[in-house]
Amino acid sequence: MHFRMLILHPLLLAHPTPVPPNSNCPRWKWFEGCLGALDGTYVDVHVQAQDKARYRTRKGSIIVNVLGVCDWDMHFIYVLAGWEGSAADSRVLRDAITHPTGLKIPRENYYLVDSGYSNGEGFLSPYRGVRYHLKEWESENNTPQNHQEFFNMKHAFARNIIERTFGLLKARWAMLRSPSFYDIDNQNRIIIACCLLHNFIRQEMSVDPLESMLNETISPSNAENT
Repeated sequence: MHFRMLILHPLLLAHPTPVPPNSNCPRWKWFEGCLGALDGTYVDVHVQAQDKARYRTRKGSIIVNVLGVCDWDMHFIYVLAGWEGSAADSRVLRDAITHPTGLKIPRENYYLVDSGYSNGEGFLSPYRGVRYHLKEWESENNTPQNHQEFFNMKHAFARNIIERTFGLLKARWAMLRSPSFYDIDNQNRIIIACCLLHNFIRQEMSVDPLESMLNETISPSNAENT
């Protein structure tokens, strides 16, 4: 079934819409022209013994590094699966943007990225050396002390959309939480197929019970109300 799903990728992958100048969304109104967010995630895999060194991370896990790009409604726009676990996120992104059929970003638009990526045309990263992660803003007393902290807080709150998307994806598909015994090419196809099914479910279901359940376990962030 996953092979047939791949044929439908032109229909199921989302076409991003930039954040409009008059947006009232508390998460996105600060980022006019933004298309969404991107990041990498690890998926455990089985590979042949002679290939394990390439797929092994610094922590010893055998994984593929998957690049995911989503819009501000948690739909996947682009997915690149197959890079070995030893590959840096920046290297995977470079492959995505230089491939003839890879990720395309209009000059006037951009994606939010974390500090593991370079800040440049098409990509907006946070200030380095300034507190950033959402957990640092959960308390009402942890308000920003300067413009850099304010920017990082709003950036973290918006960019978290890709982490929520990955979390929902893996919560739904158990095969992404533990290695399967398919060959590596088929495992990569399964990853992409799961992302396409994720989009299909979000398109066809007005309410996703799994997303609602996951949201209940996440405490509201002070970043949304500041």
